[in-house]
Amino acid sequence: MKKLCLVAFIALFLAGCGTSAQQSEFWKHDTVYKSWGHLGFSWFGFKNPTAETGQKSQDQGWWGIPIEYTP
Repeated sequence: MKKLCLVAFIALFLAGCGTSAQQSEFWKHDTVYKSWGHLGFSWFGFKNPTAETGQKSQDQGWWGIPIEYTP
């Protein structure tokens, strides 16, 4: 009975993860980072951003498509 409950729990967990990934459109992208510069900034440079990294992020489109928000 414990094994059945564990398998059911794992199945529900994976189904929830799959649904979340589908709604976030994660699977539509071939990579997580746009470039090696984006990877380096996300791992190490985010604590001390500079104007240069800000310009690179805009030029290379690191942060995806902006969505307008109207309250």
